[in-house]
Amino acid sequence: MAINSMITKRELFEFKKKQLFIQPLDKFIPIDNNMSQQRPLVKVIKKIIGKEQSEGVGVRVIRTLGSGQVSYHDPFLLLDEAKLSKPAGFPSHPHRGFETVSYLLQGSMRHEDNQGNVGMLGTGDVQWMTAGRGVIHSEMPAGEGIMHGIQLWVNLKAKDKMVDPHYQDLRASEIPKKQLDEFTTLSVIGGKRSSNVELESPLKLLTTVLYFHVKIAKNGHAYREIIPKGYQGLVYVIEGSGKIIQENNASENAPEKSALLFKETTEDQTLEFETASDVTQFLVIAGEPMKEPMARYGPFVMNTQEEIYQAFDDYESGKFQ
Repeated sequence: MAINSMITKRELFEFKKKQLFIQPLDKFIPIDNNMSQQRPLVKVIKKIIGKEQSEGVGVRVIRTLGSGQVSYHDPFLLLDEAKLSKPAGFPSHPHRGFETVSYLLQGSMRHEDNQGNVGMLGTGDVQWMTAGRGVIHSEMPAGEGIMHGIQLWVNLKAKDKMVDPHYQDLRASEIPKKQLDEFTTLSVIGGKRSSNVELESPLKLLTTVLYFHVKIAKNGHAYREIIPKGYQGLVYVIEGSGKIIQENNASENAPEKSALLFKETTEDQTLEFETASDVTQFLVIAGEPMKEPMARYGPFVMNTQEEIYQAFDDYESGKFQ
């Protein structure tokens, strides 16, 4: 063999290196730096199709949670969607022992209570009301046209049920929002998002809750959210439809006006929603279960039946002041 045909170790190394980089791409196995961080998917345990029912004066609400199908998904008590206009509304009525979250999607609402508080909500605004030891309030459409909103009831822990009533109003301009991609917009109404894009609501909450509003303008588009360990909750579809991806290539369809409840997570888990319409809006709501005894009657949510009787006595004797 001629000397000039001999291949040195260095030349062999350079040759192999070049060979490595000119291989067809389909022969490479990509390295996923997040492979070890892949999370299990949340498990859907119940689908509730919203049903219309009467509430207030002349109001028809679409109720999912809080209905005969599922009365409680700790810590969430009720979820209603309603469209109404004058003269329909919710005149003076009492609450004790929990919080109401009013999210106005369209129109305006006037709020007034027996403490002398008066307020107005406009399109995109949120009011987080802590009823605590008791409040009597009204919620009525303001101005002309349709008022379209969502109301969520959130339970309070026993230690917080008798706090002084108070309000937190969050204007649409104050809600943290992010364009996640070309098609997806996220609004963080309550809590802190811990996924790749962090956003945190300025609301100070007694109950640990996540409340996100997601809008997607593409069919077949996926949205993923990290649900922290020890949380359970639901997805409510306001507009459009989709499905929640489950383990083993399964899925649960999510039609418009439905709530899909998922069980308490045993570790950080992924909620994956895939749209099935050109425009889809949905809420992601989750929180830490309280796992406390609960007694409930109408607008009063306490821990024992005796406390419910006391709430009625206090209301009727004018002690909700």
